[in-house]
Amino acid sequence: MITYFDGKFVDDAEAVISVRSRALNYGLGCFGGIRGYVSADGAQLHVFRVADHVTRLMHSARVLHMRLPGSHAEVCGIVTELLRRNEVRHDVYVRPLVLNGSTKLAPVMREEDSLFTVYCLPLQRYMDKDAIDVCVSSWRRATDNAIPARTKATGLYLNSALARREAHDNGFDEAIFLTEYGKVSEGSAEHVFIVRDGVLYTPPSTEDNLDGITRRSLITLATEDLGYKVVERVIGRTELYVSDELFLCGTGAQIQPVRTVDRRTIGDGAIGPVTRRLQEHFNAVVRGAVEHRRGWLTPVWT
Repeated sequence: MITYFDGKFVDDAEAVISVRSRALNYGLGCFGGIRGYVSADGAQLHVFRVADHVTRLMHSARVLHMRLPGSHAEVCGIVTELLRRNEVRHDVYVRPLVLNGSTKLAPVMREEDSLFTVYCLPLQRYMDKDAIDVCVSSWRRATDNAIPARTKATGLYLNSALARREAHDNGFDEAIFLTEYGKVSEGSAEHVFIVRDGVLYTPPSTEDNLDGITRRSLITLATEDLGYKVVERVIGRTELYVSDELFLCGTGAQIQPVRTVDRRTIGDGAIGPVTRRLQEHFNAVVRGAVEHRRGWLTPVWT
């Protein structure tokens, strides 16, 4: 495999960082997650909303006193060039990271210490179940005034790892975080949507969660293409229990239906009609089968 590392495309084994680095010792960095999908006819690989992902990564870097190595267009080009060099002709996940490469001791953020790398790996399903069982975590989502979730900071994922481990230890597939004041935030690495009486509800990104690109895409598809009403508002824990449908979403998870929350069955326990319709439409969009949404797709092969 070929990886982009600190200005060069290198063999994956050469993309190494010092054990002394601030990125490793203190979790100083931020990252993105980008998906590529093979087209319906198998002839093309489309990168989904790469420009939006790079914009968010640049914003994250700015908040954390870091920087990317070039212009927006140049970084987008690195992503597509990486896929070409790896001859990727399957569904793929791309991970760009901005890391603090300094080997000095103190946990200090400086733009000049930024190191940029991008790697990719094959990815089909993030979770291997059609519908999952989740719990509300006893861990709270870190607040924006502590570690800003909108930056997709590497160090923040200790918070996610603790919640997911707790969920797995108790027989669940995933966890849902509450904010410090007890309202629904997000999953360990996904956003939350509930459906009640045909209306979709989702917490806004000000509820200490990531400004999700998949989430924003689904809001657009649901309202503009499928005619659903979407309401962004604060959601209470018990609203999860009485929802007609519930699903998580994200770049990795895509649209992941939820069967139970805290051992309470959602609806009749099956994938609901709104969730199913969104799944089918989203899959058609990312594979280039919906003409008016092809602007979201960047072809790799010319």
